[in-house]
Amino acid sequence: MFSHIGLGVNDIDKSILFYDAVLGVLGYYRHSTSDTWAGYGKPEDECAKHDNTGADSLWINVPFNGEPATFANGSYIAILAQSREAVDNAYSQAISLDAVDEGKPGIRAEAHPNFYASYVRDPDGNKLCFVCHKSE
Repeated sequence: MFSHIGLGVNDIDKSILFYDAVLGVLGYYRHSTSDTWAGYGKPEDECAKHDNTGADSLWINVPFNGEPATFANGSYIAILAQSREAVDNAYSQAISLDAVDEGKPGIRAEAHPNFYASYVRDPDGNKLCFVCHKSE
């Protein structure tokens, strides 16, 4: 359904350090970098890396209009984790990099019985969810 996701950031260097560390815990990597943006995806996803479409990627960028990056209330990006341990590790890594806790790792049964997730805010206030849908 989605081509790609973009998140506005105000300090690209600080944000690259944050996303390299946190997404690396989940097995994703930075495949593209410039002075104002960076793109992340799956190691096996050669499409985003080689065909220059940027599809199937999470992009962080300084806003193109030159205005400060802001976040939306009620909006968040859910990043898939392959295990509950990976959710725990991503959450811990994010918190160690000064992310703001928005929900410690655990089951959110209101979503479904195996919805194991945590929530944080990145350095610019963007809300991230790390989620595993698998049973224990």
